[in-house]
Amino acid sequence: MSERVAVRKTYKLFIGGKFPRSESGRSYPVQNSNVALSSRKDVRDAVVAARAAVKGWSGATAYNRGQILYRVAEMLEGRREQLVALDVPAAEVDEAVDRWVWYAGWADKISQVYGGANPVAGPYFNLSAPEPTGVVGVVAPGEPALLGLVGVVAPAIVTGNTVVVLASEEQPLPAITLAEVLATSDLPGGVVNILTGRVGETAPWLASHMDVNAIDLTGVSDAQLAADLESAAADNLKRVLRPPASPLDWTDDPGVERMTALLETKTVWHPKGI
Repeated sequence: MSERVAVRKTYKLFIGGKFPRSESGRSYPVQNSNVALSSRKDVRDAVVAARAAVKGWSGATAYNRGQILYRVAEMLEGRREQLVALDVPAAEVDEAVDRWVWYAGWADKISQVYGGANPVAGPYFNLSAPEPTGVVGVVAPGEPALLGLVGVVAPAIVTGNTVVVLASEEQPLPAITLAEVLATSDLPGGVVNILTGRVGETAPWLASHMDVNAIDLTGVSDAQLAADLESAAADNLKRVLRPPASPLDWTDDPGVERMTALLETKTVWHPKGI
């Protein structure tokens, strides 16, 4: 009898809640698996899916968004052994699960903390409320692959934004495994879209896309590429989160800065009385 040959898993993209192959038909090997190599067309498809999901996700109640993020944590907990088999340290998986729970708790609190009534000198009510920016492009950090990814995705979506994520080129498997978690966690299709491949090839198309409202460059380590992406983002006045000046410790208290950086404040005036 001939020896059985194990089936090599092919990791696909995650766009609109589905797992399509790259439009280019290309892939590259990572840890004895084939990973899709994204193209410009894949970026465009992901942005279309993210834009279509904005209305429903931003219009959902904060309580509902918190429930869904908590469900992501539950499902990720169940993938612990699989992620450890992909060389993600067990402690990092635990931290990533806890981080989803932490952001889930902020879903119905961020508006209370950063919104409210403003005192004015006149017969008016003046109310400010934070609102999501819209579609956010994210270049995920390469290290730590899972916790860093959660650290940039969760704060963006908890407040009602949708995201197009360029996963780590060197360590994409945790990102696609997270996509499998998201697909089974009640998260509406298109809220999170994950592309794998060469960041240097796809990031310029994401940064220059006119239907992207903000871009997070946390995972960009090349200073010249970061400058080029920021310049491209200026064409439609995207909000830009620049790469950190020094490596981040993703196990630190995340604070609220990543949530508030992707919010806009709407202020409403209303007369008192008749």
